[in-house]
Amino acid sequence: MKILEGKVAIITGASRGIGKGIAEVFAKHGANVAFTYSSSAESALALENSLNDMGIKAKGYQSNAADFNEAQQLIDKVLAEFGTIDILINNAGITKDNLLMRMSEEDFDKVIEVNLKSVFNMTKAVQKTMLKNRAGSIINMSSVVGVKGNAGQTNYAASKAGVIGFTKSVALELGSRNIRCNAIAPGFIETEMTAKLNDDVVQGWRDSIPLKRGGSTEDVANACLFFASEMSAYITGQVMNVDGGMLT
Repeated sequence: MKILEGKVAIITGASRGIGKGIAEVFAKHGANVAFTYSSSAESALALENSLNDMGIKAKGYQSNAADFNEAQQLIDKVLAEFGTIDILINNAGITKDNLLMRMSEEDFDKVIEVNLKSVFNMTKAVQKTMLKNRAGSIINMSSVVGVKGNAGQTNYAASKAGVIGFTKSVALELGSRNIRCNAIAPGFIETEMTAKLNDDVVQGWRDSIPLKRGGSTEDVANACLFFASEMSAYITGQVMNVDGGMLT
């Protein structure tokens, strides 16, 4: 039984890492997938081809979700191509870490723009379709850092905490129309980015986590699958920590 059979999902920032993992799990469960990427056209095309090989419809779009007008244009293109939108996953994000005393205004603004404003842009653009359908699931990617903060990440923590406040507010606004909005707060997830870190640093992270390992992109994708499907039909406005017990 494919629990997302025939559903259409948009995933932002999906050419690699967590976004790519979500796209693959959703396709495996029968969803048609529209996804965005910022610059890596080669990776995006490879993902598009591998998803289509799974027997679903998939298409990648180069689009900047942090741009209000581009977000609206993307939704229009996806509707023209796929007919409807059932699931939105706001996953696009960046980091520009530094201690507050060394952080530039530009690095603060850019992280807020990509990580938080993009969530507003995409949710606003997609809500008309979901309101018309009287159904939809919006899943926003936060972080354990957005829940507890982290030294050297004031910009990132502020953006990810903002995502949680936004999620809870949208859940209250759109719940009466059967549109659900939840957030996921991943902990230390092992991706291409973390593979570049020093082995001792990575092992130190693992040792500090109750489950004694980093998470996989599939761990996060499975949480998204739950929120996207009817298995979570009575759950909205919630934050799920996918962190191996980090925040316990």
